[in-house]
Amino acid sequence: MDIFVNRRRVLGMGGAALATALMPRLAKAQQGQDINVGVVLPLSGPSAQFGINSKNGLELAVEELNAAGGIKALGGAQIRLIVADSTSAPTAAATAAQRLIAQNEVVAVIGAYVSSLTLAVSEVMERRGIPLLTISYADQLTERGFKTVFRLNPKASTLGQAQVTGSIEIAAASGAKLERAAILYEDTAYGTSQSAGLRKASQAAGLSLVMDEAYPQGITDVTPLINKLRASEAQVVFAVSYLNDTLQIVRTMRQQKVLLPVVGGAGGFILPEFASALGELSEGVLSVNSSNYDLDEAHAKRYRDRFNYPMVHDAIEHAALIEVLGQSLETAAATTSEALRGAVAAKRFEGGWLDGMPGGAADFDDTGHNVLAEPIMIQWRSGEMATVWPTERQKMKPVWVS
Repeated sequence: MDIFVNRRRVLGMGGAALATALMPRLAKAQQGQDINVGVVLPLSGPSAQFGINSKNGLELAVEELNAAGGIKALGGAQIRLIVADSTSAPTAAATAAQRLIAQNEVVAVIGAYVSSLTLAVSEVMERRGIPLLTISYADQLTERGFKTVFRLNPKASTLGQAQVTGSIEIAAASGAKLERAAILYEDTAYGTSQSAGLRKASQAAGLSLVMDEAYPQGITDVTPLINKLRASEAQVVFAVSYLNDTLQIVRTMRQQKVLLPVVGGAGGFILPEFASALGELSEGVLSVNSSNYDLDEAHAKRYRDRFNYPMVHDAIEHAALIEVLGQSLETAAATTSEALRGAVAAKRFEGGWLDGMPGGAADFDDTGHNVLAEPIMIQWRSGEMATVWPTERQKMKPVWVS
């Protein structure tokens, strides 16, 4: 069974044709044969690779769930993903979400990876009472009193604190003492939230922030930033950015012989394209992360065999969202958004695709945040990401190059 609805074909239909096309699907949903789940992801624009990774993770997890008998509490109901491209603009993301739920009967929506996009989509879902399952980092997502938003992974501020704590511990193990640090972050919801965590942890650890600089996402020339970084005499730079900005920052640093350690804030630092674009310049770069493929090699191998590249965090965590969704539907034994929301809010989830998450479980508090989410740190070693911190999750010992 095809798990996707071709949204372009549906949007191109006239009103009568649209109703005719959707009627069988809606009837099936009522009979428990198909359960429509909306997906809003950036499949075009500068954030498209994140959307593609996420969609691949969803696709694999849904195919396996359906092949295993679907939702047994609903007579073997099959999950069908209805995918919309949010592009990389918040207004477009909100519009895509509105169109999707207006033209399809969906029990939940998954998306939209980029925090600024998810913030826009969440407003739409809250008004309609439809659960939104997300892996976006921005703290604000679960701080507005919304009842329909559920975040699987750590908050951005928690990741920022882990950047600092992990770096201090890794440096100390090599005999280095960190006293001065720099922060470079994009001025988005993601960057702003994570930089707050960096500042808080730096202050608590007694680190002097000799540079604390925001920049616009999509910056075209990072040379002034790197010149300022060189003059700051920082011992480490904490960078929070998506891929294109990340590549510029690291490449310009190394070209200008600014060789201090770089500790990324996830985003562009944890994509395969980071290593393929930078080559040897990526070696030894650290980054905080919310999951990694070496924590669950069995699932990661199935993904790599299918898509021919590593199962990066966005794919892992979107597959884990399908695990949460599937278990919730089994508990609810119903396909209403209200029943599903109640099941997600009340249940502890573990096993299956959640094995790829640090801790292997999820439990959502009253704000919709997963209180069992744990940050980790990875290090690029010979073109692969190895989990190096904390010690209990470590798959390879870290190297601190000072």
